Amino acid sequence: MRKEQFDITGMTCSACSARVEKSVAKLPGIQEVSVNLLKNSMVESYDEAALDTGQIIQAVEKAGYGAIPKAGQNKPAVERTAASVPAGKPAVSTAQAEYKQMKGRLLLSAIFTIPLFYISMGHMMGWPLPSGLLGMENAITFAFTQFLLLIPVVFVNAKYYRMGFKTLFHGSPNMDSLIAIGSGAAIVYGIYAIFKIGIGFGHGDMETVHSFMMDLYFESAGMILTLITLGKTLEARAKGKTSDAITKLMNLAPKTATVERNGIEQQIPVEQVQQGETLIVKAGESVPVDGVVLEGFSSVDESALTGESIPVEKHVGDTVIGATINKTGYFKMQATKVGDDTTLAQIVRLVDEATSSKAPIAKLADKPQCKDRAHPY
Repeated sequence: MRKEQFDITGMTCSACSARVEKSVAKLPGIQEVSVNLLKNSMVESYDEAALDTGQIIQAVEKAGYGAIPKAGQNKPAVERTAASVPAGKPAVSTAQAEYKQMKGRLLLSAIFTIPLFYISMGHMMGWPLPSGLLGMENAITFAFTQFLLLIPVVFVNAKYYRMGFKTLFHGSPNMDSLIAIGSGAAIVYGIYAIFKIGIGFGHGDMETVHSFMMDLYFESAGMILTLITLGKTLEARAKGKTSDAITKLMNLAPKTATVERNGIEQQIPVEQVQQGETLIVKAGESVPVDGVVLEGFSSVDESALTGESIPVEKHVGDTVIGATINKTGYFKMQATKVGDDTTLAQIVRLVDEATSSKAPIAKLADKPQCKDRAHPY
């Protein structure tokens, strides 16, 4: 059996994650599959003799989404982060990047939606409006101005239409499909109303002009897109906060270590440290890996991992934990746990697996149950 992880693209709601999970679960050789909407990831165990990575990706794409195998997934999480993040820069999670993008979309949407709403509803509320937008003689200007204000909102939020109609055509409509159909219908009807206003003016039918002037619905489409984007932004913010803990853990991992080889000090990447090697840790530096103090004396700040607020004194023979900070003194240590065996790597792995999988009770809840408790499906 092989266990593999994928980044899933295109998911927006629980219906999406359920669709992906069901599509992959149908493949022969799949023993277990779990899709996590929070992290946009999928973890599955399968029989390599009956299935391969390409078939899994095809199943996800057939469902209307994308699947990308996680790079370096066989390496410790802290090593993957160290390799992908330049030295001195904190890691930025996917959720945090998504939140930043959603904030930009929300800002642009609001800039155009607010005046759109003001123009469309102002005459009903008694708000002051430019004279060029008032009266039936300005009906075309009134309608076309709203249409022009709506175009940027639709452009910024085109993802809803792209993903919504894509999943609809694949027979698995989701929330984006509802947004696309609802706002799209309002836009199409608004364009139809503009044509009717023009035809009314051409035939001198002012009753038709007045009727369709008050019946545009461009502001409805704009408000739908903007309010949904507001909700998505708040959701992305929550995701960012949730994933921030594991990101901070990853950022604790030092990028380099000072190793003593043949009596010479060398700076090497921390992932190249071998078990049993002698390392040197100076004041202010982070402990590269787990080990035992061979020489020297120091006080080590272990608060990030253990919660202990007071630095712990370390003497010869004491154990030190990777990613803790040497506050004072100088000591030599022997590396006893490196790579995926370090305490930090195990914590990161446990948190990562906990957020990427379902609890047994959740798996039971996903199974349909018959009304007759004595005869479950």
